[in-house]
Amino acid sequence: MGVMSTVSSGQHTRPMCYLLLLMILQLGLHTAEGVWPLPQTLISSTERFHLSPQAFYFGYGRQSAAQQGCSVLDAAFKRYFALIFPDYTSGRWNLFSDKNESKILLQICLCCFTGLESFSQLVYQDDFGSYFVNKTDIKDFPRFQFRGILLDTSRHYLPVQAILKTLDAMAYSKFNVFHWHIVDDPSFPYQSRTFPDLSSKGAFHPMTHIYTQSDVRRVISHARMRGIRVLPEFDSPGHTKSWGKGQPDLLTPCYKGGIPSGTFGPINPALPSTYHFMATLFKEVSVVFPDSYIHLGGDEVDFSCWKSNPYVRAFMQKMGFGSDFTKLEAFYMENIVNITSALNKTSIVWQDVFDYHERVSTPQQITHINYEVRSTYYAELSRMTKAGMRVVLAAPWYINHISYGQDWHNYYTVQPLNFSGTEEQKKLVIGGEVCMWGEYVDATNLTPRLWPRASAAAERLWSDEKQTSNVDMAFPRLQDFRCKLVRRGIQAEPLYVGHCKQEYQGI
Repeated sequence: MGVMSTVSSGQHTRPMCYLLLLMILQLGLHTAEGVWPLPQTLISSTERFHLSPQAFYFGYGRQSAAQQGCSVLDAAFKRYFALIFPDYTSGRWNLFSDKNESKILLQICLCCFTGLESFSQLVYQDDFGSYFVNKTDIKDFPRFQFRGILLDTSRHYLPVQAILKTLDAMAYSKFNVFHWHIVDDPSFPYQSRTFPDLSSKGAFHPMTHIYTQSDVRRVISHARMRGIRVLPEFDSPGHTKSWGKGQPDLLTPCYKGGIPSGTFGPINPALPSTYHFMATLFKEVSVVFPDSYIHLGGDEVDFSCWKSNPYVRAFMQKMGFGSDFTKLEAFYMENIVNITSALNKTSIVWQDVFDYHERVSTPQQITHINYEVRSTYYAELSRMTKAGMRVVLAAPWYINHISYGQDWHNYYTVQPLNFSGTEEQKKLVIGGEVCMWGEYVDATNLTPRLWPRASAAAERLWSDEKQTSNVDMAFPRLQDFRCKLVRRGIQAEPLYVGHCKQEYQGI
């Protein structure tokens, strides 16, 4: 069996790795339901091979750029051995297996996480507990390079263990970007060494509901070992009420009747101290979060407080902005983008930044489409790509919204490139993202609300759209994949009436 996986850049792909399976032939009629997300090509037969955990091992191919000692692959081999042979690793292995079977070698070239995942999904057990895999040829690569999941840890704190479990499930669905919306209006759980009061005064609790820098390193390491990058978001100038609790003079004082009302609005863009603070904070963040991308937010800025403040209005007159507060926001965002660019970071912003002030946007920047009306996001895709912007689409995958029935259909049938534009424009859509906003989500319901619904979007972002347009054909594979998630300890909710051979056994 040959399995090929690739890394994609826009709509272009290049070969990444091969899996070569050498094993003893046995005949049979059983088969696995398939692989999720669906590979670009998959040819399977009824010819099958018996796998014995005592005789199975991973090895490095001679042509592989990575060789023994690659910590990422070595850890992946151990992890996937346990996933492929769960009964063996849990001490329930069939005692009647043949101890004298020939050795079975799975050779790996380069760091092929997705190939390991595909192989693990092809292995199945018969009613007696024996493991098999059918002769299968797979050629595979992702349709889009950016396949993300957003978690919101400000509206409800998510314990680190809940984040790590989400990263595990992401890897099973071949997501590769964890967008960590770490702070927002309700709380500031990120513990800054430079500005410790941000969390000590802005978190729900200064000791129990924070992410220490050790916690962050743990999340980043866990993600890296699964081929997932961690994209932090520090959204401003709006969505920053929690920031003001620990940083005096950062937020704009609101006025009523010509005097301060005692309330505060967005970050104050008129003060030099604002930009000094932001530069210092992002200098720290750029070290703690080493990824080349950083999300700067920029959405849903309420101008009413700025309008009420006489000092802000005077600053606007001085700058020649008149009464156009979108220009004031543009001024602020331009400064923040420059700060992060100086730190060698590529900035990602919500679509408001492009909508309000296109001059802030540059081709090096990535714009995140988040408004959910289909006609609107198609128009945004057309307009942004025409301007040469790279785009990530999130609008159709706000998965925190729930409804009765099989709403995964809605996420599965999205057509990300079905907008008016040239082929060159469509290459600028680098991927998409599932968003789990946290108003009604914490660790008690995160996993079942997210999975397997997010997996529907995963297939749309990975697989060939023409082969995966029929929800009825997708259903049995997704149902089988949901059962795989359950067996792996992921509390994925049911798709419909039915059962799994191995039901969820508890935490």
